[in-house]
Amino acid sequence: MMLKDKKVIIFDMDGTLIDSVGIWNQVDEALIQRIREDGKSEIKNVQRKRDEVLRKNDQADNPYIEYCTYLKKTYQSTLSVQDIHALRYEIAQDYLHHVVDYKEGAELFIKSLKKLGYQLVIASTTKRTNMDVYRKHNHRIISKANIDDYFTLVYTREDAKAIKPNPEIYLRVMKDLKVSRKDCLVFEDSLIGVEAAKNAGIECVVIEDQYSDAEREQINQLADYQIKSYLELLDKNGKLIEKI
Repeated sequence: MMLKDKKVIIFDMDGTLIDSVGIWNQVDEALIQRIREDGKSEIKNVQRKRDEVLRKNDQADNPYIEYCTYLKKTYQSTLSVQDIHALRYEIAQDYLHHVVDYKEGAELFIKSLKKLGYQLVIASTTKRTNMDVYRKHNHRIISKANIDDYFTLVYTREDAKAIKPNPEIYLRVMKDLKVSRKDCLVFEDSLIGVEAAKNAGIECVVIEDQYSDAEREQINQLADYQIKSYLELLDKNGKLIEKI
């Protein structure tokens, strides 16, 4: 029973609570087409390459600056790294405001957890400015389950020196709430996210996201529980199934 004796339920954001990983792939594909000067048109394995660079630079001051450095070198761009970084988020704004939405059943699940008295936390590597869009401007998210109404704490990339798979963000959650590993349960979608939870010694539920399928076997071996949808955890009335 995944929720037995748990007090704090911690969620990753991108790909876990919201359908956004594919959108970031679209953003990066559009970015590459804008900056590239290598004379080519083919784009392969955007997400895998991004994850590899972020993993390698998880303790850098800004891992995404390192990612943009990689893009500049790989695609022979004459733009500065800072300009590439700024352009990435300029391209992303329309997606973040108008396209990103909760994963199926996610809002029902967090509402049910909140009613039962669980403390809910978001621990994400997304930028605070992106999270602010989800909290204040994305009406798909706001109308279904306003983040500030349901989550006790919201952590973003700026709240930890090292990003996932480093466990720092999860260790901070436990320290701030004065709870133990046994009190917590993490929901993640990616290999680096599951690794971060397990590196912190916390049980982890992985929710399937198609953009992590290339690492599915590793993810499922490492996670304590696997689900395809939050609806698996709810009855037909949107309430938590007792057996979980």
